[in-house]
Amino acid sequence: MSQTVSKATALCAALLFLAGCGGGDGGDGRAGVSGGAASGAAARLLDGSDGADWAAFGRTYGEQHYSPLDEVNRETVSRLGLAWSVDLPLGNSVTGPVAVDGVLYTATGYSVVRAFDAVTGRQLWEYDPEAPEAAGRKLRQGWGSRGIAWWNGKVYTGTQDGRLIAIDAKTGKPLWSQMTVAKDDVRFISGPPRVFDGKVIIGHGGADVGSIRGYVTAYDAETGKQLWRFWTVPGQPGVDDDETTRIAAESWSGEWWKYGGGGTVWNAITYDAELDTIYLGTGNGAPWNHKIRSAGKGDNLFLASVVALDAKTGKYKWHYQFNPAESWDYNASMDMELADLQIDGKARKVLMTAPKNGFFYVIDRTNGKVISAEPYVKVTWASKIDLKTGRPVERPGIRYEDAPATIMPTPIGAHSWLPMAYSPQARLVYIPAIELEATFDDSGITRENWKRTPGAALDYAVRPEIRLVEGAKHHSALVAIDPVTQKQAWRVPLPAHFPGGIAATGGGLVFQGQVDSKFNAYDAKTGKLLWSFDAKAPVIAPPITYTANGRQYVTVLTGMGTSGGFLGQLLEEYGIDYRTQARRILTFALDGNATLPAAEPYEAVAIDDPDYRTDAAAASAGADIYNQRCVVCHGGEAVAAGVAPDLRTSPVLLDDATFDAIVHAGMLVPNGMPKFEELSEAELANLRQYLRSRAADLRKDRPLPDEIKPGR
Repeated sequence: MSQTVSKATALCAALLFLAGCGGGDGGDGRAGVSGGAASGAAARLLDGSDGADWAAFGRTYGEQHYSPLDEVNRETVSRLGLAWSVDLPLGNSVTGPVAVDGVLYTATGYSVVRAFDAVTGRQLWEYDPEAPEAAGRKLRQGWGSRGIAWWNGKVYTGTQDGRLIAIDAKTGKPLWSQMTVAKDDVRFISGPPRVFDGKVIIGHGGADVGSIRGYVTAYDAETGKQLWRFWTVPGQPGVDDDETTRIAAESWSGEWWKYGGGGTVWNAITYDAELDTIYLGTGNGAPWNHKIRSAGKGDNLFLASVVALDAKTGKYKWHYQFNPAESWDYNASMDMELADLQIDGKARKVLMTAPKNGFFYVIDRTNGKVISAEPYVKVTWASKIDLKTGRPVERPGIRYEDAPATIMPTPIGAHSWLPMAYSPQARLVYIPAIELEATFDDSGITRENWKRTPGAALDYAVRPEIRLVEGAKHHSALVAIDPVTQKQAWRVPLPAHFPGGIAATGGGLVFQGQVDSKFNAYDAKTGKLLWSFDAKAPVIAPPITYTANGRQYVTVLTGMGTSGGFLGQLLEEYGIDYRTQARRILTFALDGNATLPAAEPYEAVAIDDPDYRTDAAAASAGADIYNQRCVVCHGGEAVAAGVAPDLRTSPVLLDDATFDAIVHAGMLVPNGMPKFEELSEAELANLRQYLRSRAADLRKDRPLPDEIKPGR
């Protein structure tokens, strides 16, 4: 069956750069809270839960993205078919859903939450927080929700304007709302909340464009009352009397608090029920350049780190820093899985993560000591991780503060936010890995001439110029690693450079989608492709599996909904277009026999513009404006790939008044298109000229001329 949701929501916006089965077997499973200590909501979230529900972003507290369900398995997966589908409005649709008691919950677009009957696909309710209208300039920084949380009859979502909202899971009515950020700063929420022990915790994004300190905040899950807050980087000594300033200030230099610091927790948060500990995966520095941010001195704690906190109080326990003095957006905001492993004959409680920097880490979660760390892709910025000190051994010349540096991985990361998975059955970790090479160039930037660009969605003062290596092939792969030995068990090449999120199951399967519209199931032990479904649209979102009426279902969303900056290639190779790609909820079960309509073919065709005249100077000025305000959604050189409209084909370019109404006055803010009220009439004219020049190039089917390529 197919249904259409009536209300259109968001135009995507994205930052450019860009659960184990049965407890404690002494092997790779996680032991949960035992006996009667777990009941109700908590019992569904324990790593040893039965898999009937997928109640959190990673299914359970331990974030393994693993379910013990095995009705769909190696032998039966060939019978897996589409049970039902629901068409979704325009907007972000790469979010991770949750499913509890036979009800599926999603948050797409700008945190529009919907509930569906998991058996039939019938929509039960919809809640729209109207985040674009409330977001103001925050709307420029992200594209909407990555996921939601469930606890005790409530669904929790974060919004672009910074609200954390609890919704009645039965009725869709909001129960409470807390503003988690200052109204006029650049902080916003895109990551999924996490719920634990009657608390809900959320961080924020925004370090790439503002002078902000990162933090996380824990609230009472029933009432919304704030319980504690932890700052991830220090404030000004003598002024900010908080724990992090007292602990970490010595690792910073100069007047770092004037620059912000960064360290936002925009995605990765994991709860350890056994140790009653919260683990935070922290982000990059702000600005990126260490010589600006901290006078080129100090490790800058707690950037690019995992930080362990007491879950009841938010007090610091320990940390491990992946990249001291981080300068490449090698943040640690990728998911962190918990497991109990036998290593060298000893039982170890571990945290496993594959951050952006290309190394896969196994860390003792009782004390933060790194046990092992090996590359899972080609890495050129470091030769190894020194296990005695825990520090990377950096290669010469990678610090672009002195000269341009070409290294791997890029700021997209060797692993993006789309989750990996760990199967305690197969005893393997599965990473959606990316291999790209880029040049970092901070030429001409000094502490004396450094300044921010107010209102920019991508501020060159905050980050260096990033250039993908010309002609380099974009690679990605599904990589299976034994976390005990750090050896790769198998590796499956994938198309392009944006692989989908992963779920593993007790049926011996690994599910993952691809940008070429394939939704695949692999043998968890060998990597053999066992089943594939043509989804008629890119499949990037993380899949989930659960039961309803005693039957196992697998659900995944289709459609792009992440940064447009480096994804233009996808439009050219796969025809992924914002307006025509299908955004759907797909739900599968054994012997399902529903079908999908054929995909709508797309080819970028520029509209005729008889009044266009070449003006290289205006187009060059417009290119700079575009790259600071538009590229994160509409793509490099205005070539989008499903995240936002391909502006080269837009009829809006033909009319100055309409262009002004949308870009300057905010006519399409409800759809997710931010307004740029600070742009002058001349700047708007230059921006429009640049876009018209790109449309002209499309008509001529030739590359952008050198004289109007964007500068710094």
